[in-house]
Amino acid sequence: MRRRHLPLLLASAALPLGSAARAQDNWPTRPIRIVVTFPPGGSSDIIARVLGEALSQRLPQRVVVDNRPGAGGTIAAAHVAQQAPDGYTLLLSNSAPIVLSPPIYANPGYDPVASFTHVAYLGSAPSVVIVNPRLVPATDMAGLLAWIRAQRSPPGYGTSGIGSVAHVFGERLMSRTGVQLTHVPYRGSAPMQADLLGGAIPLAFDTLPQNIENIRAGRLRALAVTARERQAMAPDVPTVAEAGLDGLESDNWVAISAPARLPPAVTARLHAEITAALALPIVRQRMEENGFATRSMTQPEFAAFVEDQVRVIGGAVKALGLTPQ
Repeated sequence: MRRRHLPLLLASAALPLGSAARAQDNWPTRPIRIVVTFPPGGSSDIIARVLGEALSQRLPQRVVVDNRPGAGGTIAAAHVAQQAPDGYTLLLSNSAPIVLSPPIYANPGYDPVASFTHVAYLGSAPSVVIVNPRLVPATDMAGLLAWIRAQRSPPGYGTSGIGSVAHVFGERLMSRTGVQLTHVPYRGSAPMQADLLGGAIPLAFDTLPQNIENIRAGRLRALAVTARERQAMAPDVPTVAEAGLDGLESDNWVAISAPARLPPAVTARLHAEITAALALPIVRQRMEENGFATRSMTQPEFAAFVEDQVRVIGGAVKALGLTPQ
């Protein structure tokens, strides 16, 4: 009797596996959400919306953007890490929540490697050193450092938040040159830029595309970019190496990550669809307009890239001993 029922038992046990496999094959069957670590209006938000629109046209489902800023991107990253690994909740991952913030926050709520399936690399953009010319007379980095040293108290420098690429650049700049600055973190670039233009802070470190219009209009002055090469949108602005600060190069990469244990079939489909979307002329144009240089990586290459960034860059940030302010 037991033998007679064995095939039925085996068939019943296989049903959940078959259902899971069919769900993966049919993905997506409902809208997909891309969670962004910054508020609306910044470069990362724009990239998420451009990519989401392109994916919506390629997939039979809508792709929506969900902004969850704060705490160096850890709020958004922790939220995504806790979701089901089904391909319906994605993170617009970037340098801050994956590499820079985990060493700063004692318990971010996730492991930057183990808590995610890192799916696809999108591109990277450099930061720029900018000053309000009404407050800071410097026209180059040497002049800025001299101006900082001449102040009675450490001037404030604005960034898009604690644990951002700009924040870490500011700390490295102080460590390298011996100048003293006060970090003034904001919840994104837009409010920081408003205070910089209004004179509430004299200088800032931020992404170049976010500030290029004000730089060109003369409302802000760019002193150096953190890229290894001069940027096409601001060819007259020297690199930090040209300004005598080689070794301080840094950029903010953006990518798509998902909760850990994302099924391989969904991971492969997502990577293929994102790669195809990045090849579209309109997507490439919007990426370039926002200062992001794209770079092709396979999914395993991107996963290895993240591990290397966490080990090398994250280790260097940990050595700085930064803490949330």
